[in-house]
Amino acid sequence: MKFFKQIAASALAIALGSSGAAMAEGAKIGMITTLSGGGSGLGIDVRDGFMLAIKQAGNPNVEVVIEDDARKPELAVQIADKMIQSEKVDILTGIIWSNLAMAVIPSTVAQGKFYISPNAGPSALAGKGCNPNYFNAAWQNDNLHEAMGAYANFAGYKNSFILAPNYPAGKDALTGYKRFYEGDLSGEVYSKLGATDYAAEIAQIRASGADSVFFFLPGGMGIAFMKQYAASGLDVPVLGPAFSFDQGILGAVGDAALGVKNSSQWSKDLDNPANVAFVESFQAEYGRLPSLYASQGFDTANLILSALEGADVKDQDAFRAALKVAEFDSVRGDFRFGNNNHPIQNIYVREVVKEGDVLTNKVVGIGLESHQDAYAAECNM
Repeated sequence: MKFFKQIAASALAIALGSSGAAMAEGAKIGMITTLSGGGSGLGIDVRDGFMLAIKQAGNPNVEVVIEDDARKPELAVQIADKMIQSEKVDILTGIIWSNLAMAVIPSTVAQGKFYISPNAGPSALAGKGCNPNYFNAAWQNDNLHEAMGAYANFAGYKNSFILAPNYPAGKDALTGYKRFYEGDLSGEVYSKLGATDYAAEIAQIRASGADSVFFFLPGGMGIAFMKQYAASGLDVPVLGPAFSFDQGILGAVGDAALGVKNSSQWSKDLDNPANVAFVESFQAEYGRLPSLYASQGFDTANLILSALEGADVKDQDAFRAALKVAEFDSVRGDFRFGNNNHPIQNIYVREVVKEGDVLTNKVVGIGLESHQDAYAAECNM
């Protein structure tokens, strides 16, 4: 079965209204994200996108408290407990990494608070571990990888080598790719989270006879791998999710990324009014192109603001219902929540291109259309 559908750029146009919320009820939001050390660029982009939406809303009754988790689960738990118990936040958000999400989210919802994820979407929280107070505004971890498995079939690849870090999102990534990929595997490797030396993995790829390489290595891991892969002289095509070929990554990777296909629920060239306005305003505010993570932060804030327009966060039933209907203009286009509070959305296939001197992505097709995650059926909500 072929899932990938090629489309012209003009077919991406989606009629949407203006982005952002006009007026909202008051709320205190705690953002715990990675602002230092490895992966800090991801957290910075989520924060900047989120705060741009808050600024555009102009509501003085919405307060955001931001702290750095330094990608340490124990620190994230400490910060979350402090924000909930001492600072009395109504909503938590911001976590990038799935191992941190698994440490923080179950405790947060158990204490009667809302958690709205702008990134991490571990499978354990999408199925049997779903919760009425947990929403994911980005994706379930498997989704972008599933789309690349579907694309690999379309591209005719029959013998993929697959690679990801050894942590929950890495395992979800390779599970997602294998769920849709119909060919054989020449190798399946889980590397150390945070690794910077991929000589051993590249040697395994060279010896494997693979006709394609699929990898999920977010942040600095992906930069290190792609640079070393390019230097190795291997010419086996690589595929990946947007996390390894996003705007904040491409400048560091350089021309080695040109032509690489990658999957994303968002791209800067999606031609809808909300996205056009977002890309323009983000560049004006921060002096750089937005990344996938920035778009997710922006959407997460606008989801929260849209719910606050119609409900008091202290009235949890009403606020939960307002979140569920998701009455905001997502920069990705069509967006709705499934039964497990995870998105049902298109996953696009993008290609790395050069616009002038700038490496960026353009959409070349839809990998999976109106796609729901594989764990929703296990959620009893």
